[in-house]
Amino acid sequence: MKRRWEQAAGWLDHRTGIQTAVRQFLYEEIPASSGWHQVFGSVAVFLFLVQAFTGALLAFNYAPTPGDSYNSLRYILTELTAGRLMRGLHHWGASMMIVVVVLHMVQVFLYGAYKKPREATWMVGVVLLLVTLAYGLTGYLLPWDNRAYFGTVVATRIAGQAPVLGPYLVRLLGGVGAVGVVTFARFYGLHVLLLPPATLLLIAIHVYLVRKHGVAPAPGDELLPKKQFYPRQVFMDTVAIFVAFAALFTMAVAVRVPLEQLADPTDTSYIPRPEWYFLFLFQTLKLFTGPLEVVGSVVLPGLAVLALILVPFIDRGQMVRVTRRTVAIVFVALAALGWTGLTATAVMTTPPATEVEIDYSAPTDWMQLSPEEMAGVAYFRQENCVSCHSIGDGGGKVGPDLTTTSIHKDAAWMIQHFKRPSAMVPGSSMPPIQLTDAQLNSLAAFLLKLNPDNASALGNAPDFATQGALVYQVNRCGTCHMVNNVGMKVGPPLNGLSKRRSRSWVEDHFADPQKLSPGSFMPPYKLSSKDMENLTTYLFALPE
Repeated sequence: MKRRWEQAAGWLDHRTGIQTAVRQFLYEEIPASSGWHQVFGSVAVFLFLVQAFTGALLAFNYAPTPGDSYNSLRYILTELTAGRLMRGLHHWGASMMIVVVVLHMVQVFLYGAYKKPREATWMVGVVLLLVTLAYGLTGYLLPWDNRAYFGTVVATRIAGQAPVLGPYLVRLLGGVGAVGVVTFARFYGLHVLLLPPATLLLIAIHVYLVRKHGVAPAPGDELLPKKQFYPRQVFMDTVAIFVAFAALFTMAVAVRVPLEQLADPTDTSYIPRPEWYFLFLFQTLKLFTGPLEVVGSVVLPGLAVLALILVPFIDRGQMVRVTRRTVAIVFVALAALGWTGLTATAVMTTPPATEVEIDYSAPTDWMQLSPEEMAGVAYFRQENCVSCHSIGDGGGKVGPDLTTTSIHKDAAWMIQHFKRPSAMVPGSSMPPIQLTDAQLNSLAAFLLKLNPDNASALGNAPDFATQGALVYQVNRCGTCHMVNNVGMKVGPPLNGLSKRRSRSWVEDHFADPQKLSPGSFMPPYKLSSKDMENLTTYLFALPE
């Protein structure tokens, strides 16, 4: 059997050369000084493969057109098996890939490994860094939510400020007039069709150049006996890759990637913010206004990229040990302080959101509930019913699972059970619920909506929505208005209110209806600031 295997392997190697190529790759000689500081390149390649794999999985369920892209992404996040994990890996993998590529560039810079004859290797690495950032820029638009839309509007405007080439860049990106279908198609094409093969080509060239000139040894170690890439360095690379993937997987599972509402070009109150790795540039732009804006948006970034490319030709001295490269260390320290300072300032100066942000990456079944049913959620939490009853996977096990039992009872039975539990269910240890009949009816209405499929979505309704619905019910707004087709048609329906009125107008209208709507018979409401905020936010969250 062993002989036949050797014959098959020999035949394959003779026809393809794969076995010889793998052997040469694994047993390549590397300097004795090689070690943990040289694992970043392998980790970066691994993260690119993760991005390609998760991107392909997402593409199987993604509709690459505006509007449909948003709905398909919501399907991926809320219904597709492991969809949230796939997007989490892809989203956080992009950030981690940028971090690792930058660390790799810093390590090469500090060690002076860009010097003759490795100038071309360094320059290809700089281009790979720019391509990595281009992934973040082009992928930013693809969710087609407000954050993506307005962030891309800013990006296309910055591109348009480039001297001479600005108008052509805007036309190339499809951003003439407004961000729309053409812009989306261009960004999608760049992100999915052009950048991946370009990255593969650049990685191949980069690896070829590294193998051609070898790994740069530490000064003074040139004459020491060399070691082989396998097994010691392979082990280090494998451990580093495992640690990186463990951190990435933890982020994908533990930190939900938010999804805002569908892109609304008419939302003039929205404040765009870029991804964290572009915040330093965002803050730099604030330092240059008017005619000088082009300096912050184009000139300084362009000079920085040019300086990176020319580093091997600026520093042409002999290689010395990293501990003696004082200028390089100071330069990296100043760059890190500048980046950290600008990024921290951008974060701290972010104006507070004027509206509560709703995470549309989570199920939003609660938006379809009537105000009475939403108020029932508030009473359910107020009475701490989950301490005894389970709802799907959460809650106590003392009482029955409410997602399966409530459908067998009507509202009248449940209200009596709430008032006198032991009379309706002999032997029950449940205490009576001290609520009014109207409040108990709201609680029963919510429980009647529960089923195993929507339990977690309804149970996780945001507090502002439940408290806003309580204010709506207490003030009997449903006697004049409709929400989700429930209520009266005396006044206008409140679904889609955010598209028709501003938040300040609605709050002023509650306080003095006659002032803004002469002839209205709606009474003024003296609500506390908290109740007003919850009610207005709830109404603005209602779907159209």
